[in-house]
Amino acid sequence: MRNAIAENDKQYVLHPYTNLSAHQEIEPFIITHGEGIYVWDDQGNKLIEGMSGLWCASLGFNEQRLTDAATRQMQKLPYSHLFSHRSTEPAIELSQKLIDIAPDNMSRVFLVNSGSEAVDMAIKIVWYYNNALDRPKKKKIIARKRAYHGITIASGSLTGLPYVHDGFDLPAIPVMHTETPHYYREGRDGETEEQFTDRLAQTLEEQIIAEGPDTIAAFIAEPVMGAGGVLVPPAKYFEKIQLVLNKYDILLICDEVICGFARTGQMFGSQTFNAQPDLMTVAKQLSSAYLPIGGVMLSEKIYDALVTGSDRHGMFGSGNTYGGHPVAAAVAVETLNIYEEQNIVSHVQSLSDQFALGLQNLCDHPLVGQARSTGLIGALEIVENKDTKAQYPVAHKVAAQVANHARNHNLILRPTPGDSVALCPPLIINEAELKLIFERLEKALNDTHASMS
Repeated sequence: MRNAIAENDKQYVLHPYTNLSAHQEIEPFIITHGEGIYVWDDQGNKLIEGMSGLWCASLGFNEQRLTDAATRQMQKLPYSHLFSHRSTEPAIELSQKLIDIAPDNMSRVFLVNSGSEAVDMAIKIVWYYNNALDRPKKKKIIARKRAYHGITIASGSLTGLPYVHDGFDLPAIPVMHTETPHYYREGRDGETEEQFTDRLAQTLEEQIIAEGPDTIAAFIAEPVMGAGGVLVPPAKYFEKIQLVLNKYDILLICDEVICGFARTGQMFGSQTFNAQPDLMTVAKQLSSAYLPIGGVMLSEKIYDALVTGSDRHGMFGSGNTYGGHPVAAAVAVETLNIYEEQNIVSHVQSLSDQFALGLQNLCDHPLVGQARSTGLIGALEIVENKDTKAQYPVAHKVAAQVANHARNHNLILRPTPGDSVALCPPLIINEAELKLIFERLEKALNDTHASMS
């Protein structure tokens, strides 16, 4: 039976982020069910899902309250939409709850179906905003090298990772990429972290001046760069970047798709790192990934311009058939209720030191050059030489080897660019389970090192 299912996978499923020819030779990793922080594969192995799926299953894999919320709403109203003044109670309640927990300047929510859609919509809103203000040239978006903002044509253009662009003719919108705030890798000899941050802000300003400030609409940034390697920004990074943005009337979009909803130890990553966004994108942990849903939150200043534009054009002409889907919205509402009732922010804060220490303790390992984390998201950067920070040849795929060995110890990790190994466990994890993660991770590092000796 297993062979038939695996062969059907190879025959019929087009897998994302997969070497398609290699997939014909590699057996698919088929997950059958989950409970708490664990998932089971079709071979009966019980694995810790150390990545919360894709940075998203914050409440684990069998939260009955979310199942019940979906069932109740499915029975009551399985579908409606938000076009032309129409609405539903779950969409209204969710929007209100989001604004209640968001930074004070957020005032409206546009609901979509995913993080990529949310980023796309944020860009459309920024363009519409500048058109409403009669600034038709102000359209370029600044993103960062190694950033991840999605895979649609617009969001994929903003992503600063080559594998998202290669073969797809991206970037396809006016975008420029600035430097990555990765002090360990990008800091110069003798340069302090603050000097590094000053240099990045100066470089950004020089790029803006060279491009023409009247052509640049927004700067988009993940508070912590997730898929790019879990890159935690230096102290005061966002404060210094924001001074430059304010100087040239450039909006800040905080992409909270991974960082939102307590992942970094505050409700939003922008709060953890003292950023002041004009727009915020959310998804993933908004529903603990139980159903697809995302959103864009925007300030009153942005909303006022959208009103002006909709009067000019007759409507705000954008929407999604499933945006604000009542069942997905009901699940998201219940997810936010659970976060509040379980005080999930405090829970993450109570574990963040143990999480950081578990990663730091692995810095003594021969393969590890740096450990970095905030809240319950972190990574180890793999190096060949600790003193020079030199990395192994890309072809060795050492981080992928670590992740493969971790699977043998029933732990799911994710290799990321820059030969880093990412960890992002469900937020419901406890101290004993965290300890188990680091025990298994150390075994995976040992196995990898032994195989390379």
